[in-house]
Amino acid sequence: EMLAQEHAYYARQAAAKEIQPASVNTGWSVWSRIQVFIVVLFLACFAFGLDVCVVSITAGAILMCVAAYKRQHFDPRPDNTEYDSEGNPLPPKKTYDIDGNEIEPEDEELVTESETTLTEVDYGLLMLFMGQFILIGSFDDTGVPQGFFNFTMGTCAEQMTSVPCLYWFVIIITVLSNIASNVPICQMLAATFPYASPYDWLQVSFSATIAGNLTMLGSAANMIVAFQAAKVGDRTFTSERHAPFGIPSTLGCLYVGTFLLSTFHFSPECSVRLGECEGQEQNQANDQDAEDANDGN
Repeated sequence: EMLAQEHAYYARQAAAKEIQPASVNTGWSVWSRIQVFIVVLFLACFAFGLDVCVVSITAGAILMCVAAYKRQHFDPRPDNTEYDSEGNPLPPKKTYDIDGNEIEPEDEELVTESETTLTEVDYGLLMLFMGQFILIGSFDDTGVPQGFFNFTMGTCAEQMTSVPCLYWFVIIITVLSNIASNVPICQMLAATFPYASPYDWLQVSFSATIAGNLTMLGSAANMIVAFQAAKVGDRTFTSERHAPFGIPSTLGCLYVGTFLLSTFHFSPECSVRLGECEGQEQNQANDQDAEDANDGN
């Protein structure tokens, strides 16, 4: 399927060059500016702490409406012409009835926006993530992940984000992220450490995200990029080309970032679910009141 899409892409490119020379466009279109504005607005809402689900659905709906309007009123109609391996257009296929009479092609059916949108959904990717979540959720119920982390972390299990245990914990996250991908590993850790502190989750998020760039299998995003590149004829994004840059850059960013994060961070090192943060806030308030009283005296 990928080879067929690649050949079709090159054929369409060759046919387009023969019909009309490629024009050089160095500026952004108004549609690109609108999309960038919506994405920046989405990131700003996310940074200000608005509900992630509501903001994501709203931004996605607006982008879909903009794309639909552009496709209906400004985009050229799709070219359904088929080409051979040399880029020559193939004649339209003829159909015949049971008596051998040629059936005249009907007028082009109107394709609704719903049909267009649904055909652009990557159902294979959705099934991949659904399968991963179901598998990891079932695996968590067996208790094996909890036992594995307790075994590999040893005495560091109770202080996994304290130096030097933190660096051993980062190694484990890196290895697992490149075996089972980083998204399922984060889901598995949620069941393994249900009472982790916000700082612990900050380290897990950073480690799993960066570790996913170590190899092609470390993150589903890498595989998606490779598949999409192959669709447009670029088959050079492979594990062999990714490794010389991915491995050293990932290890460097991982441990430098871990050191900086452990040195300069503002996340509380207390468990919210155990109610430890409320006790710390009360103690800090009492200490502050005592200091103010001493200053007044």
